[in-house]
Amino acid sequence: MDYHLELNAKDIISRLGNLNKRFSGKKILLTGAAGFLGCQFVHYFLVLNNAGILRKPCHIYAWDNYKRGRPYWINDFEHSSDVTFENKDIITDIDYPEVDFIIHAASIASPSYYRKYPIETIDANVTGLRNLLEYSKESATESMLFFSTSEIYGDPDLEHIPTLEDYRGFVSCTGPRACYDESKRLGETLCVSFYDVYKIPVKIVRPFNNYGPGLKITDKRVIPDFFNDVINDRDIVLLSNGKATRTFCYISDAIEGYLRVLLSNYNGQPFNIGTDFPEISMIDLANHIIRLSGKKLKVKFQASIDPNYVTDNPQKRCPSIDKAKRLLGYNPNVSLEEGLKRTYEYYQSHRWAEES
Repeated sequence: MDYHLELNAKDIISRLGNLNKRFSGKKILLTGAAGFLGCQFVHYFLVLNNAGILRKPCHIYAWDNYKRGRPYWINDFEHSSDVTFENKDIITDIDYPEVDFIIHAASIASPSYYRKYPIETIDANVTGLRNLLEYSKESATESMLFFSTSEIYGDPDLEHIPTLEDYRGFVSCTGPRACYDESKRLGETLCVSFYDVYKIPVKIVRPFNNYGPGLKITDKRVIPDFFNDVINDRDIVLLSNGKATRTFCYISDAIEGYLRVLLSNYNGQPFNIGTDFPEISMIDLANHIIRLSGKKLKVKFQASIDPNYVTDNPQKRCPSIDKAKRLLGYNPNVSLEEGLKRTYEYYQSHRWAEES
């Protein structure tokens, strides 16, 4: 088991306390298990089973269609009796096991890839979700979690930064990011409607820029992109003016928040999960990562060959997490400095990843 992912899992277990016991003897369906979030969820559940906390171990049904490749870490657990890895497509495979919890994380979240697979992105967020909701109507599922996105807010004006859950968004329905943004918005509508009509115990989380061990260095999101440059002794190249700002949430803090939502009673409701500080510009982030590496590299600016590279790219992204703090006791505690340090250590031992 990878040291960094195991360490994160232990951090999550420590932070959740008695909530961990809710998974004793339970069966969990995890879609998108081969992805970044799926990776940390699998490690959490398997470390939990070995922690001496549960009366009976839980079992994970880990589904993925491996469209972006089959990650190395799955080999560590192929013979584990606590997890069943299956090559499944949630669009067409509807032969579900009897489970207690559903975590629907099957979606493409990197802009470079969801623009490459727009129809598949829409299908996962709408048709796949609908299939899972229909199954939940007839099952005894205790709780279901749908992964939406902070992108449903579009490009908020300054008045709505930090962004509250009741902000309705400023989103293009026809732009280059629309396949992701709009399918997630419709996914939320499906969740709320199935709760209203059928009382399906479904919750919605809106992740804000998660990063950390388990995120492939070839993912093409900003943090792995910058680390890919410094690890290979290249200057960091920005394909924008570098002024856009984000807050970034380390993966163990994020997974803790998602599990708190899953185990709550707030059905049919959305929760922002992320950190509300520091809000950092891309040029400052690039310089920070260079300083962390200790290398004599520079930040350079270059125009993208993709004419739509920055089209509809939000200029500011910072959540209000007051709702999660107040109702769930969520309080992320890994600083950006510490999170980037752990991520750099991870990438130093995972310098290569299979291109998708």
